[in-house]
Amino acid sequence: MARKEGVRIERRQLFTVRFVTRLSLGAIVIVGALYAWHRTEQFLITDARFAMAMPDFGIESPSLEITGVQYASRIQVLRVFAPDYGRSLYMLPLKQRREQLRALDWVRDASIARIWPNRVIIHIQEREPVAFMHVPTERPNLSRVALIDSDGMILQPPPTARFNLPVAIGIRHDEPIMTRRSRVRRLMTLMKDVGEMGQRISEVDVAELDNLKVTAKAGNRGVLLLLGDRNFAKRLENFVNYYPKIQERLANATLVDMRLEERITVVEGSGK
Repeated sequence: MARKEGVRIERRQLFTVRFVTRLSLGAIVIVGALYAWHRTEQFLITDARFAMAMPDFGIESPSLEITGVQYASRIQVLRVFAPDYGRSLYMLPLKQRREQLRALDWVRDASIARIWPNRVIIHIQEREPVAFMHVPTERPNLSRVALIDSDGMILQPPPTARFNLPVAIGIRHDEPIMTRRSRVRRLMTLMKDVGEMGQRISEVDVAELDNLKVTAKAGNRGVLLLLGDRNFAKRLENFVNYYPKIQERLANATLVDMRLEERITVVEGSGK
């Protein structure tokens, strides 16, 4: 019995020694790995080879490569990265910089890639305007022209760009973006439905989502059409086909109801 008890004690001692040895070795490995990582991190932070180059002239840094910018402000994009000039590429806060880029006018999304040792590639995905709209100014009864995209985001028109787009009526700048999005997407549905005939449309009123109104070019004047909530292409085509007859009877017609498929109702107008 005494011998068996001694064997048990020796086994427990051996197990304890092995456990302590393994624990010590594990601790040494962890400490060594942390020390190595700390040295590597310090190397990435302090070595001049990884520093983003300061701008040569103005605010353009040789370390930055920007693609996708057409209407967004290149200067504003560059300014986002101004705090990073002269610092290590390792310190670049990718998530924060991407969110800052996405907050810029015309920027829908952005991607940023580190290219070692000290280059950054930025790709901008710009917003695509689908209509013009009027935005009030601080002066009473005055407004400025803006653009709006499919997400309901209001955009500042670029100084030299030209867009062949309809004017959206019935969208307010101060209403929730989800409301603006719903209205502008109704406009997009209409324009997609009418296809090439959309070149006749100068304005689309989306204040009532179940009764879209468009100002269509007819000869050298514009006529307001009530198109309802569907069959936009067919209703606009009917107007184009029958407008000569409308003009014969009511030359000064300015408002035409096209919501009934089987007939056209001139709501306003005067005869010759």
